[in-house]
Amino acid sequence: MKINKSDIETVAVKPSQYPPENLKEIAFAGRSNVGKSSLLNLLTGRKNLARVSGSPGKTRTINFYIINDEFRIVDLPGYGYAKVSKSVSEGWGEMMEKYLESRPNLLKVVQLVDIRHAPSRQDVQMYDYLRHFGLDGIVVATKADKVSRNQIAKQVKLIRQTLGLGPEDMVIPVSALKKTGYEELLDVMEEVLEG
Repeated sequence: MKINKSDIETVAVKPSQYPPENLKEIAFAGRSNVGKSSLLNLLTGRKNLARVSGSPGKTRTINFYIINDEFRIVDLPGYGYAKVSKSVSEGWGEMMEKYLESRPNLLKVVQLVDIRHAPSRQDVQMYDYLRHFGLDGIVVATKADKVSRNQIAKQVKLIRQTLGLGPEDMVIPVSALKKTGYEELLDVMEEVLEG
């Protein structure tokens, strides 16, 4: 799949602000600072579609991007950033929960984890949560340029074990900096959309 056209369609904090359920959606979730905005910009070939921030925890809304006029990529708020107050982060949790529970046209959630570290407790919670809704199965290991080729396999194995992935679940190492791995992710997204 090639993304030729991408635009922000809606920025929402509650279901009444979501766009209509007329298009299939693939959402992206991950800890603050995992490189989600950089990945979305790489996938869409747009430098500033998703704002890359120097201060993590900036995405406090659910951002709906319309892609090729055919489907949506949904950018969920980053979780697990320490400098954000507890009440605010609980608000995001509720916001994400409402979206994940109530969106019939949501096909899959791509979870992002940093390849350099074992997934955090929050990453594990998030993945279990996605599994509960049947939205699991695709994990992107970001910042793959930060580890050696030999380390990639070792880190992918660690991610698989920590998240309790099955043999059918995918871990795709991606580097937004080196622009590697994202074509495989686009192919997987295409398969999901064609269902």
